[in-house]
Amino acid sequence: MLNEKLIQLKESVIHEATMVEEMIRKSIKGLIEKDKKNLEEVIKKQEGRVNKAEIDIDEKCINLIALYQPEARDLRTILMILKMNNDLERMGDQAVNISESALFLIEKPFIKPFIDIPRMAEEASNMLKDSITSFINEDVKLAQDVVKRDNIVDNLQTQIIRELVTFMISDTTTIERCLHIIRISHNIERIADLSTNICEDTIFMVSGKNIKHFKKKDNK
Repeated sequence: MLNEKLIQLKESVIHEATMVEEMIRKSIKGLIEKDKKNLEEVIKKQEGRVNKAEIDIDEKCINLIALYQPEARDLRTILMILKMNNDLERMGDQAVNISESALFLIEKPFIKPFIDIPRMAEEASNMLKDSITSFINEDVKLAQDVVKRDNIVDNLQTQIIRELVTFMISDTTTIERCLHIIRISHNIERIADLSTNICEDTIFMVSGKNIKHFKKKDNK
């Protein structure tokens, strides 16, 4: 019975992650295509759906712990889903932030065509999708690959900020628009970070190896 409940719980996580992926896609599409309808849908409708899913998954996890008193691997799985659930809700918040900045930007002339922001968002969305797959399939190799790809998103963000600083220095009228674009890049970077967190926890759950400390050591 517990195994069936865990399968259902994982299916709920997949559904929540799919909703978050759609929020990210619509927020970026709304920006690029100046589509106010997509942006408002993310803010006014989809955020509420993700928040409701988070509450539902939290309740399911708590009920499973109370009813079945799981141990060892089953308990670790439920606790990880609780954490993932929170991370997914936070990613939804990042998509809302992107949409809010996009609503400002689409009312102004674009500083330049968007190239790196869509690339960054696509990479972060793929990281999210692969992080959930790695957890569901307990695929350590895929999880490790996602962790490595976080550098791609970080490098794109650095590139975007450098370019925007140049615009702001040369033309002060672009400052407010540039700051909103920087905010968007930061939110995409956070989505990638949260996806990386899921993968690091997956690696620990499956192999018992905590790679977070190694990453900190490498960055010193």
